[in-house]
Amino acid sequence: MNTPKVALADVAPNRRQGGSTRALLTPVSVGATSGFLGTIDLAPGEFVAEHYHPYSDKYLYLTRGTVLVVLNGEEIELRADEALLVTRGTRNRIVNTGDVPARAVFQISPLAPKPELGHVDTEPVPYPDAGPPRVGGL
Repeated sequence: MNTPKVALADVAPNRRQGGSTRALLTPVSVGATSGFLGTIDLAPGEFVAEHYHPYSDKYLYLTRGTVLVVLNGEEIELRADEALLVTRGTRNRIVNTGDVPARAVFQISPLAPKPELGHVDTEPVPYPDAGPPRVGGL
């Protein structure tokens, strides 16, 4: 059996939306058909710009640090070893409010019908020239 695996160090970060996002297990990297998994790294004060996913839910698990997740304007503090479900269509923004780097693991599921439909920005992104939107969005 040839089970595909992906090392974090082998995936270039995407910084377009803020922080460093790495899409690890995706349709392109491993042939995923129902969603994708990745990580978000945020230095103190960094944020992921507000956006939403019209077709997908986001499962977010914080492995280290403290972040403020803003869902449709409601602020929710997330600490290491806590998880949060962001349902499809919910505007969300993630801010590292701590004084140490934060890392989250996320799963986006199900996939949008087309990658370009998976993500809608609702505020200007901090690094618009840092590359195209992620496959399926963040």
